[in-house]
Amino acid sequence: MEIWRAPLDFRRACDEARQRGARVGLVPTMGALHRGHQTLIEEARKHADFIVVSIFVNPTQFGPNEDFARYPRDLEGDAKKCAEAGAHGIFAPAPADMYPPGDETRVHVGATAAGLCGAHRPGHFEGVATVVTKLFALVGPAIALFGRKDYQQLKVIERFTRDLFLPVEVVGVRTVREPDGLAMSSRNAYLSAEARAQALAIPQGLSAAARAFAAGERRAGMLTALARGHVAPVASSIDYVDVADADTLTVLGPEEHTPDRVLLALAVRIGGARLIDNMVLGEDPIPLDTTAAKEGDEERHA
Repeated sequence: MEIWRAPLDFRRACDEARQRGARVGLVPTMGALHRGHQTLIEEARKHADFIVVSIFVNPTQFGPNEDFARYPRDLEGDAKKCAEAGAHGIFAPAPADMYPPGDETRVHVGATAAGLCGAHRPGHFEGVATVVTKLFALVGPAIALFGRKDYQQLKVIERFTRDLFLPVEVVGVRTVREPDGLAMSSRNAYLSAEARAQALAIPQGLSAAARAFAAGERRAGMLTALARGHVAPVASSIDYVDVADADTLTVLGPEEHTPDRVLLALAVRIGGARLIDNMVLGEDPIPLDTTAAKEGDEERHA
């Protein structure tokens, strides 16, 4: 498996793959890979022939008081995970390669990026849009896969890819969860054992809202209250727990009634880590399906 450091070497490798008749698949990451990233690579193999993974901790998407300096970095371990999942190469540039001296161009984002995380991380999605546009310019015609755990990021990328006529097909892949329901995330590494246990309130809250939605609840305020009720006791702070249009990401007011497909998303801080999660109610599976567990309890107590 090759590792390209220079952007033009990466571009050349992708161009040569297409000249051989291969379709290129790109999995953009910031490293600290886990099973969720490997799932993206495996999914890419279903759509493309030459799979490349970018590993780059992008400085422009971090705010001044965020975790850029301590974000986990392990290229050797990441390379092993990429090889196991079937990637053909890794693009791992230095910041100066992606933002050379004199760099001043940024990709402006609009309404899709304004709410949810965008309201709490000024400049974040401009940084995401800029680095992904650079990656798309280097990779050329390709398919690119992103996890739906970063749902707003996925929608922002879909939007600017259409708006700028970029020759990349963007595919979202369902969130990969631990057996106990917690969404896999590189930032889970920040959690102590106690905080890791507390973080289970996130899938519990999403599941409570999802079960109410499945039973017919459509009041946005009630759905958010169900999710918030689980996370509030364990979170050191809550950025948001919102219901929003699943496509435009327009946040619904508490008195509004939702359609039969709507996004429930949250961002909370637990044990010093900022954790995000979401599900599209009416579309995604419930993170914790308690039906089987209840039936098991009834059998044990019969």
